[in-house]
Amino acid sequence: MFVVITGASSGLGAALAAHYAARGARLGLVARRGQALQGVISGLPGRHHIHAADVADYEAMRRAAADFLEQAGVPDIVIANAGVSVGTLTEHAEDLPAFERVLRTNVVGAAATFAPFIAPMRARGRGRLAGIASVAGVRGLPGAGAYSASKAALVTYLESLRVELRGSGVRVVTVSPGYIATPMTAVNPYRMPFLLAAEDAAGRIARAIDAGRAHAVVPWQMAVAARLMRWLPASLYDRLAAQAGRKPRGLPL
Repeated sequence: MFVVITGASSGLGAALAAHYAARGARLGLVARRGQALQGVISGLPGRHHIHAADVADYEAMRRAAADFLEQAGVPDIVIANAGVSVGTLTEHAEDLPAFERVLRTNVVGAAATFAPFIAPMRARGRGRLAGIASVAGVRGLPGAGAYSASKAALVTYLESLRVELRGSGVRVVTVSPGYIATPMTAVNPYRMPFLLAAEDAAGRIARAIDAGRAHAVVPWQMAVAARLMRWLPASLYDRLAAQAGRKPRGLPL
């Protein structure tokens, strides 16, 4: 099994890499920090490949994909995991670059990750394309307009892709996790219900990908919360959400 994972230098991406390596998979790992990627694979069993690239850089992702295809063939699974998050407020014009960065990484980056692999997977007649979205995409969260919008857009994009590839043998899986203990969530100054360790989350996500589920929310408790959030009337949701904690503003790392 050959698995490609973006955002693999830390957090959930590194945990997914460890999970699949333990299952005997060969890995193709992508992240902006090449040295950190080298550290990730140094502790994993098996033979793996790394490529330092920003997922929002189309040409860099094309080169990474070409390298992986040449060295290991068509992947069985491609996981668009790379993502950034930061607090944003539209009233502050200086937050617009952060808005752009979050949307480019979280949405365009997923498309750039998948694009080079779709034709080879179609030709082979099988494969999995998995996108890591978030329950933050269910409703708009205060102080997180860019992140919520990016994850909502990612869910819709993945649905479009799933329909486009219907009947091709290539399955598209959307995974919307709740809170996962990673460097991204470590800065959150508020309580995070149903927080999962990255290793636990990786196992649950891998099972959803194996099953080829159209859309999985993990853990199941967040699936229940997401359904409730989706059906709350706007007047009640607005009143409750206005009291929610907010991520610090700044440029995403």
